[in-house]
Amino acid sequence: MKKHISHLNVSIGMLLIRLGVGGIFLSHGWSKLANMEGTIAFFSQLGFDPLIAYVVAIGELLGGISMILGIFTRWSGVGLALIMLGALFLLKFKNGFSGEFELLLLLTALGISFSGPGKYSLERTFYNHE
Repeated sequence: MKKHISHLNVSIGMLLIRLGVGGIFLSHGWSKLANMEGTIAFFSQLGFDPLIAYVVAIGELLGGISMILGIFTRWSGVGLALIMLGALFLLKFKNGFSGEFELLLLLTALGISFSGPGKYSLERTFYNHE
């Protein structure tokens, strides 16, 4: 009985973590896409081509949806972690370390990528693995 309760707690915990991380990325991706002109201008100030602004915005949006639904989480976790790694090195480390939020998102996305989406996910439903 204890093993069942423990497994349930882990599964609910993974669901909550995925919902939180996914919601943050979905929100940030959506806001970038909703103001693509401003997003492109910001990325241009950093010396990036507008294509990178689209890649990041769409990556955050789709990665967030992937995390929420619990499908392709291993791939989206790596992609989202790479986006956060870029944010840390290109923005946050310039003036000393100020990227606690980005670091937390990076590590959480990687954690989900390594551990899988958990029991309550579309991936588990379709492929029957954790």
